[in-house]
Amino acid sequence: MANHKSAKKRARQSIKRNTRNSQGKAAVKTYEKTLVKGIEAKSKELPVLLQAYIKKAMSAANKGMLRKETVARKIGRLSTRVHQALTK
Repeated sequence: MANHKSAKKRARQSIKRNTRNSQGKAAVKTYEKTLVKGIEAKSKELPVLLQAYIKKAMSAANKGMLRKETVARKIGRLSTRVHQALTK
């Protein structure tokens, strides 16, 4: 455990940030799972689900919870799947 006052504060901050980042990542994963289920079910709500996922994922990327490259790759792949599901 930390002995100095500043080290104790940094430990507290680290715990808070870890919790916030974990919750943000979990929320993005939930949106992604919802979108994938919608794709498999060929739901009519796909454009709305895709926009919600993009908004949540980009927000997490801008806050540093996820890497921007990873989010861009996932958005590209999921949007391709959505467009394919809508055209079939």
